[in-house]
Amino acid sequence: MHEFIKWTATEAVAKLAGGEVTPLEMLDAAEARIADTNPQINAMVTLCFERARAHARRLMSSSRSGHAAGFLHGLPIAVKDNTDVEGVRCTSGSRVYENRIAAGSDPVVQRLEAHGAIIVGKTNLPEFAAGGNTFNDVFGATRNPWDTRMSASGSSGGSAAALAAGQVWLATGNDFGGSIRTPAAFCSISGLRPSPGRVARLQKQPFNPLSVEGPMARTVADVALMFDAEAGFDARDPLSPREPLPSFAQCAARPERPRRVAVSTDLGIAPVVDRDVRAGINAIAEKLAAEGVEVEEAHPDLNDAGANFLTLRGAVYIARVAPLLAKYRGVLKPEVVENIEFGLGLKLTDVVAAEIAQGEIIRRAAAFFEKYDALICPATLCPPFDVNWRYPESWDGVAFSGYMNWLVLTYAVTMTACPVLAMPGGFTSSGLPLGLQLIGRPQGEAALFGNGAWLENLLDCARLTPINPR
Repeated sequence: MHEFIKWTATEAVAKLAGGEVTPLEMLDAAEARIADTNPQINAMVTLCFERARAHARRLMSSSRSGHAAGFLHGLPIAVKDNTDVEGVRCTSGSRVYENRIAAGSDPVVQRLEAHGAIIVGKTNLPEFAAGGNTFNDVFGATRNPWDTRMSASGSSGGSAAALAAGQVWLATGNDFGGSIRTPAAFCSISGLRPSPGRVARLQKQPFNPLSVEGPMARTVADVALMFDAEAGFDARDPLSPREPLPSFAQCAARPERPRRVAVSTDLGIAPVVDRDVRAGINAIAEKLAAEGVEVEEAHPDLNDAGANFLTLRGAVYIARVAPLLAKYRGVLKPEVVENIEFGLGLKLTDVVAAEIAQGEIIRRAAAFFEKYDALICPATLCPPFDVNWRYPESWDGVAFSGYMNWLVLTYAVTMTACPVLAMPGGFTSSGLPLGLQLIGRPQGEAALFGNGAWLENLLDCARLTPINPR
């Protein structure tokens, strides 16, 4: 493993800014690492190193001074394959778009490149980001670097696996029902589901706070570094913040012990939780208490969150992919067809009722966080599973209702609109990663990064990546 690969993104950016290493040297290291590890994990599905080197030369010919906070100085990153990068193939993991070349770049890509990031390629995902296991008919399955027999989860599974294996230092993700959080858990890396609007998003879908763009990295500080480059105002997204945001990297650089934390192993809604997952969360609660944190077993009322999320998700699917159904039914995976047909079967009154219900859930969560600094719960109800499963149909003898039910711990939290840090939380008895959700107060990313950095130091898992796939 090359020395550069072992650096955190924060360390690499500091060295790039100081001229100790060049963007071209970083690209060489990334390209070699991808060549060494991608055959085992299939995380990077399209590479664009010629484009990347042209960008690197432009950066190197410009001044290194005068850059705003959050400038990445030529750091190589990866972009999820449902996010457009101008001139680069973007398939969304579907045979429908197997040969599509993006005519322009997505706003988040534009921001990242304007902040000095260099894109080296695209990461794998399930078709149209549907589901918690990363496989598709275009590129096949992405495997977990911790055990290549296991799933990297999804839908940002390619990004998570690439980070864990050290192929890149940062990667984009997007999160609807847990698409940043569950891959982070399975691959023992970190990611942020930010408050809606923090990262401007332009999509053909109903305007709602469910689907967000967010950063993924190996450490909390690196997630914050990337978030500084991603977040900000865009007049095309009315949820985006017009007021200046703090430096989230500075927030992460000042670890802060939370005063009072709620902990829950199941949020009162999971049909089952694996014993290792429960034990891991309980062990974290004990560590917090031993450090003087006031810990209480509690969670907001989320009993109606799951059903209402699925209704709102169905409405989004009408806009995203329903127009493709008549022509492409034969090539779409069954779960995508199921999502579309569920959405088309909804009544307007169903959607309106779910939107009203989400408003109540948001208000209940806001009231809950008047008492607690943060809520800790699992990111998944089970550890990584066999990569050949489409999804877990049951766990410990408990059957799940539908292919999404095993993701209830993340998609219920989506409904609160609270920011969530996904973080490594330990390992199972057999050595597979366990992940946690650190849920913060509404629009409370600044405090969340401080608390997350403190918790990361306490748990001491981030230093274990990057790893060689095994």
